[in-house]
Amino acid sequence: MNAALGLSLAILFVLGIPIAVSIGLASVIGIEAHGRLPLLLVAQRMFTGIDSFPLMAIPLFILAGNLMSAGGISHRLVELAKSLVGGVQGGLACTCVLTCMLFASVSGSSVATTFAIGAILIPAMVKHNYPKPLAASIQASSAELGVLIPPSIPLILYGVSTDTSVGKLFVAGIGPGVVVAGSLMALVLVICRMRGIGKDDGVGRASPGAAFLSALPALLVPVVILGGIYSGIFTPTEASAAAVAAALIVGMGLYRELKFRDLPEILKKTVISTSAIMIIISAASLFSFLITRSGLPNEIAAWFRDIFESRIAFLLAVNVLLLIVGMFIETSAAILVLAPILTPIAISYGVDPVHFGLIIVVNLALGMITPPLGVNLFAACAVADLRVEKIIPQLVWFVLTVFAALMVITYVPAITLWPVEWVFGG
Repeated sequence: MNAALGLSLAILFVLGIPIAVSIGLASVIGIEAHGRLPLLLVAQRMFTGIDSFPLMAIPLFILAGNLMSAGGISHRLVELAKSLVGGVQGGLACTCVLTCMLFASVSGSSVATTFAIGAILIPAMVKHNYPKPLAASIQASSAELGVLIPPSIPLILYGVSTDTSVGKLFVAGIGPGVVVAGSLMALVLVICRMRGIGKDDGVGRASPGAAFLSALPALLVPVVILGGIYSGIFTPTEASAAAVAAALIVGMGLYRELKFRDLPEILKKTVISTSAIMIIISAASLFSFLITRSGLPNEIAAWFRDIFESRIAFLLAVNVLLLIVGMFIETSAAILVLAPILTPIAISYGVDPVHFGLIIVVNLALGMITPPLGVNLFAACAVADLRVEKIIPQLVWFVLTVFAALMVITYVPAITLWPVEWVFGG
């Protein structure tokens, strides 16, 4: 069965068949090759894969992010970030990174972050004489914070597929998010200093006090979401519902930029995004079940233990594997297929599953800004009206910087685990 699953999945990917269809068809081929499993298993496992209370958070967080984008929240977060870091040379580029970090705390999606923030800041950076490929590179790489800073849809998927606490994963994501954001800020400041870009970035920025007061209702949304989770008032799924309510209150009641006539289009976008993710989840659930039943995880675990004696070598090998996988496979599918296989192996090496979850997500986030399937890359190019090949030379430094941050996150587990121990106890 393993050969049929692997070969058919590889062929379907090469043929350019959509991810969900490829995984589903490969699973059906595997069942037929096995010969002793009924096809009824397809419907049963695909339904079971999405019949999960934690997964209810995904459509609600997507809806909350869409409501916030339309409700004026992204614009005010930009102004706040600009007031805080926009006064130095390269401050507008730092504003992009910081705003993506702030918006990520309410959206949970890197693509949503790219469109919401990029539509404002890419034109602003170009107006301040940033080369358009550089501006798009800054936005694409900064937007990956959308899957690191909680709430994060990939972290929810990892938690569901490996039976790991989503609440702990959310807390654990704060440290890696700060490390990646700090690394990107340092890089853009160096680039701007070396190229003489961004000397007038402070022109037109509001005072921090005025910007903070304007953005205060927007800032209350992540406080409600994360504060409620960390204090135990509600679960991450219940927090997603609270996020929708908060987004409606802020967008309609306080900023008054969100109108009832906007809701049908917002709901339509949410349904389309949710459907795409859920189809992948259901197909990957069937595929993972077949992989587990075949005994492949145990075989891979034995192979890893024979090849890599130390935890350091194992983690390096996993990072190289995920870096390659992330370039060719969509993040959600990669997590749902690989996490159930790799996590038990990591635990056998003494790696905490929460820490390993962040290693996987940070690594696959790199795939969002690398060709040929970098979703953030394509989204940023669409916003900037730029061909993908124009952005690649500028993007190399950002990829290397995030990879360096990944190595720090991988081999300094305290960055991930200390906040978890502080919030949940040792």
